[in-house]
Amino acid sequence: MGISMKTTSGKILASVALVGTAAAVAGMGTYGAFSSSTSASQTVKAGTVQIALGTTQADTLNVPITGLLPGDSIEKLVTLANTGDSDLGTVSLTTSPDTSAAPASVLTTDTTKGLQLLIENCSTAWTGSAAPYTCNGAKTTVLASSPIVGTNRALANLTSLTHGKTDNLKVTGTLPTSATNDAQGATSTISFTFAATQRAGTVK
Repeated sequence: MGISMKTTSGKILASVALVGTAAAVAGMGTYGAFSSSTSASQTVKAGTVQIALGTTQADTLNVPITGLLPGDSIEKLVTLANTGDSDLGTVSLTTSPDTSAAPASVLTTDTTKGLQLLIENCSTAWTGSAAPYTCNGAKTTVLASSPIVGTNRALANLTSLTHGKTDNLKVTGTLPTSATNDAQGATSTISFTFAATQRAGTVK
């Protein structure tokens, strides 16, 4: 009976020693792990999309016209510049009568006998102290002849789609020879709004 008690005590002590050894081994494994780290920073700046109509002395779009007769044309010069730091996808034009300045008239409401609009671009500045103006460079059509009032009309052949570039535009308004007596003495003020959209997204 005495031998049985000693044997039991010996087993208990051996078990306790085994658990203690396992805990020590686990602790040694934690302190032996390798590690490394590194970091970097990236600055991101959003681009700007911005167009502007010129305000130089040669820009005459805001100069009023009087005494227009059937068959007459109006030529106005204006520069369109990409003053942002991003290329553009499209530029469109909306023209509308400014009824706060004058009531609507047949000049803008009659799409066939009223004023017609044509916009052309010259690769160099237009020459001439007054209309008719001459292009001594390459001339392209930005907006084909159409009724003067229109919404979101796409403009073509613009170099100002590229940031930092400027277009030399000639805006021509023509009163057709088919204009009737209803147009006599009529007055209209036309608002021109150029709208730009960003280029398509790319991978940087």
